[in-house]
Amino acid sequence: MNFLKPVLVFCCLALPVYTSSALADNVSPAPNFDIKTTQLKSSLQDLQGKVVYVDFWASWCKPCRKSFPWMNNMQAKYPDDLQVIAINLDAEPELAAAFLDKVPAHIPIVYDPQGNIAKAYKLLGMPSSYLIDKKGNIRFSHKGFFTERESLYENEINTLLNEQE
Repeated sequence: MNFLKPVLVFCCLALPVYTSSALADNVSPAPNFDIKTTQLKSSLQDLQGKVVYVDFWASWCKPCRKSFPWMNNMQAKYPDDLQVIAINLDAEPELAAAFLDKVPAHIPIVYDPQGNIAKAYKLLGMPSSYLIDKKGNIRFSHKGFFTERESLYENEINTLLNEQE
């Protein structure tokens, strides 16, 4: 993962504007991955029937600090129908632990130090998030996190929550 850090740092710094993609015309299945945390032991595929918000983050990503309170809030607000999962890309686990000491997470944290999950999602920057519908398809993606866009993010979640399976 060390080879990806300079690229991801550049992408994080080079994202001065918010980027969102609605993928309704280009729906693609979300790549599956295992979830082995204290809160959840499963796989993404096993979560079909729920809306899933997958967020990629690292300890050195400043916008990531702003996304955690919002993600915690969304998980608490929609506990039965939404699953938020944060995927950490730090090569050194102590860096992620130090981040989480300052910015607590009340959501499952999956560690991906080799970047395998990030590669499957073709990650382009930090933070990046993917909103997955109840059928397991990526429907929205975001590069960056902006507090002034929190209502937009939640509206996208509600759009998927209100869809029939």
